[in-house]
Amino acid sequence: MVLAFRLTGISGTVAENRQDVLDAFNRVTGKGGDIAAPVDEVPKVLILTEAAAAMIEEEELAWQKKGMYPLIVEIPCLNGPVQGKKNLLDAIREAIGVQV
Repeated sequence: MVLAFRLTGISGTVAENRQDVLDAFNRVTGKGGDIAAPVDEVPKVLILTEAAAAMIEEEELAWQKKGMYPLIVEIPCLNGPVQGKKNLLDAIREAIGVQV
């Protein structure tokens, strides 16, 4: 996934375990201490695979509740969506009660 995004000019980090995902998340959101991105370089959107997001579910939820940038967007992994996880259309239907 990271390689595919790099080909379009979007940088990313390969994370293979929870600590890697958490380190990258903290760096991008500015919570990483000395290794944090400078405030003016914090991206506006953070794209996580569903598998990576599942590893840091509590931290991601706490960040989203703050309503700060970057906005977190979850995308399915290369091998498809995580079973039992609502997709974006299902979430919209549930939120507004209208078929999209």
